Amino acid sequence: MWRQLLKPVIQLRHSDNHLLFISHQNVYQQFRTTFILKRRWPPGLVKKGRDPSTRKMRARHFIYDLVEDTNVRKKRQLEVILTDFVAGLGNRGDRLIMKQKAAYHQLLLPGLAVYASPENIEKFSLSKDDVDYKPKYSSPFVLKTISILQCTNVIVLMNKDVPWTIEPWHIRMSFRKAGIHVPDDAILLPEKPICGPNMELENKFFEVTVTINNTEKVPVKCVIHHWSTYVSDKLTPAEDFANQPQTPLFPVTASEMDSDASSNLSTDTQNMQ
Repeated sequence: MWRQLLKPVIQLRHSDNHLLFISHQNVYQQFRTTFILKRRWPPGLVKKGRDPSTRKMRARHFIYDLVEDTNVRKKRQLEVILTDFVAGLGNRGDRLIMKQKAAYHQLLLPGLAVYASPENIEKFSLSKDDVDYKPKYSSPFVLKTISILQCTNVIVLMNKDVPWTIEPWHIRMSFRKAGIHVPDDAILLPEKPICGPNMELENKFFEVTVTINNTEKVPVKCVIHHWSTYVSDKLTPAEDFANQPQTPLFPVTASEMDSDASSNLSTDTQNMQ
């Protein structure tokens, strides 16, 4: 029976493949587990001067109660220091406290962070105090905000019966309807004013520049749609502007088209990462 079980192993040892000979060099590490136990009935003490080995322990002395299983003990969190900008977490030199597994796999292994040892704390604190130090982004959530704004088409509802000129507060109200809060001072309109009502502007888009934290600037598409208080004069709005071909309100130059293509390519690359 044992010869039949060991027969494949013997054949492998006599094989010509040299890669099979390193199988006996594998290192087997014991799975470390710790259980804290307590005797249910502790044995009595040995009298002074007597040999403890002469006292026999009974079967009840080997009954234990489980006090704690260290495998399910809650692990303490780990403090790390970022070595580069990480979207959603922070800039270089920021100190974070995370779960051990997440910090190890997401930050320490890729080289995006180091342990918060006294040497590393001093090293990165000096780098942040440097005069030439400038954070890569103004906020950990800037990249995600930029990607959301670039993919958003803001519908600007304008009156069909009353003359108007688009102002920043029109764009702010349209952003608010889309679930995005943008102050007036963070909205930059095109240089050429947009006036109406003009049905030639219907479903045409123009770009406004939104400034995030007074640092990053993002172009956002805004689509004009005329609205009327009279039911008979209402226009049917498009259900999804993103899937329909849109006409720019102002002519787009070749340089702007190249910049839009590069920005879209960078956004797609960040999303893939």
